[in-house]
Amino acid sequence: MLSDSSSHVFSLKNRLRHPNSAVFSRSSSLPFRISPSALKFGAIDFKMSSPNYTLSCNCNSNSKTDIPTVDLGLEHLNLDRFVDVGNELADASGDVIRKYFRKSFDILDKEDLSPVTIADQAAEELMVKIIEKNFPSHAIFGEENGWRCKENVADYVWVLDPIDGTKSFITGKPVFGTLIALLHKGKPILGIINQPVLRERWIGTIGRRTTLNGQEISTRSCPQLSKAYLYTTSPHLFSGDAELAFARVRNKVKVPLYGCDCYAYALLASGYVDLVIESGLKPYDFLSLIPVIGGAGGVITDWKGHQLHWEASSNSNVTSFNVVAAGDKRVYQEALDTLQW
Repeated sequence: MLSDSSSHVFSLKNRLRHPNSAVFSRSSSLPFRISPSALKFGAIDFKMSSPNYTLSCNCNSNSKTDIPTVDLGLEHLNLDRFVDVGNELADASGDVIRKYFRKSFDILDKEDLSPVTIADQAAEELMVKIIEKNFPSHAIFGEENGWRCKENVADYVWVLDPIDGTKSFITGKPVFGTLIALLHKGKPILGIINQPVLRERWIGTIGRRTTLNGQEISTRSCPQLSKAYLYTTSPHLFSGDAELAFARVRNKVKVPLYGCDCYAYALLASGYVDLVIESGLKPYDFLSLIPVIGGAGGVITDWKGHQLHWEASSNSNVTSFNVVAAGDKRVYQEALDTLQW
């Protein structure tokens, strides 16, 4: 909301938070004025510029790995609201999933022969209802039911995978997770990895430090591939040239490990794993991981080093991607060189 030519006035309904979790609050009944000149609050700089009213966020962290400076549009002042709803989605889906974990239920095979359960379906439907209630103009793309929106395209799209790692879920292994991403004009601005059984929740938001259950986390240093701990869900998921490429990396790392699904990426963000390499991931498998890993100081791309990107719309094809994630850029580069993709 603009009130005069010399200052830009808008209300913050909740709070304005910097990446190191300090909170600056104002009463919702009073406008919070930011002049066109820069204001500095501790470790973060805010600047309002004209005429496009861009909020510049310069995040300076005291942690080992800094989060890059990010320019946020004015609409991103709703980021805390998005996080609140994301937490609501994770809470609700977690309640559903825990009811079925290590219980007897029917298992169905989808067209691609991957399994699906009533827990997958019920968790996704509940999340859809919550999003539609809070953000009726937002689109939703779920693993189980695809595109949900009256329009063919939308600026905001929630991408949901209710249970990433359904095979782990049905065999009683608590390394699956619920993946929640929010895209703004194609860019992931919010990512959540929720492990409902262990009650662990990683939250990544653009321009902020990633948290695990509210505590900031960081990837760890690893100077070379020969010292790296590597995870992949299963070596049997690679085929052809991808199998050979993965084998080249596996033969160089210190320890290859298997069977963690999305939980491996969460462990990487927390600094327990150095490298994750997978083939054939769908957009709902990796979009939520991008803010989580990036906000912890790591890097995640395809095997050629290109940024992972997927245009979500009613006509989008759910294509497969080869993904590499690393906590240290030195290991990341050496892994790319070894993949030779």
